[in-house]
Amino acid sequence: MPALAEALLPETAPSLDAARRHVREVVAAAGTSFFWAMRFLPTEKRQAIFAVYAFCREVDDIADEGGSREEKLAGLNAWRGEIARLYEGTPTWPTTVALRDAVLAFGLERSAFEAIIDGMEMDALGPIQRPSWAGLELYCARVAGAVGRLCVAIFGERGPEGRRLAEAEGLALQLTNILRDLADDAAMDRLYLPDELLTKHGIAGRGPAEVLAHPALPAACAELAGRAVEAFDAAEAALEDCNRDQIRPAIVMMKVYRATLDRHMARGWDDLANPTETGRLGAISGKARKLAIALRYGLF
Repeated sequence: MPALAEALLPETAPSLDAARRHVREVVAAAGTSFFWAMRFLPTEKRQAIFAVYAFCREVDDIADEGGSREEKLAGLNAWRGEIARLYEGTPTWPTTVALRDAVLAFGLERSAFEAIIDGMEMDALGPIQRPSWAGLELYCARVAGAVGRLCVAIFGERGPEGRRLAEAEGLALQLTNILRDLADDAAMDRLYLPDELLTKHGIAGRGPAEVLAHPALPAACAELAGRAVEAFDAAEAALEDCNRDQIRPAIVMMKVYRATLDRHMARGWDDLANPTETGRLGAISGKARKLAIALRYGLF
């Protein structure tokens, strides 16, 4: 967006302390399970993870919030320029100032940040509706797998084992998000269910509302959930070659999301108007499940 493009080119970069405060505020305001799972990391890793999350949140907001396609593309291009400055050692935006030490300390790949921006551009150019299987997998690799690559590098798994884990877990988590957020995405005119899958189940409609009302939707969602289960299984297999002590936060995230998928699979997709967890009681029970998972897998 024009205003963002200008903001990414301030005359003076913020101090590191100010940049880290900005990142903490972005992450805390999001209130996600990501924040919950990562806040117990050692200080250096936690600061790095929070900076990565803040970057993802800020570029995602460009794709999700109002504005014309041209404004969104301008904002994302501004971020591409800022990532270039980050790797030149001259970042100007608070989030990238906070990322500078992490890039050096953990060898974070520039290509992963650029892939995340590319994924947000897919949404900005959309809305995405009935992508091909290949298109959906590319989207998941960009918006989730690339994030996983950055995270596992910070955790300490920078080799091919960590990359395999990141790619499998990223796909599993993103497919879970898609199945969980069908109604919310439809409200933004988005439909991430793959075309081949919908066609297989006799769902010919193009519009999200029409597809979500189709009687064969539950069967299509159940099949996509099976693909998510396969990705979770692949991530579990990849864990065997990783240092489990280093990647405990990734394990916790995987268990939280797998529990979410299992609940949706048990409930089915017949009534998208009534989410599984609503209101204060749902929030409390969700926190209790996360606490149980954290205790079981030794996060504390």
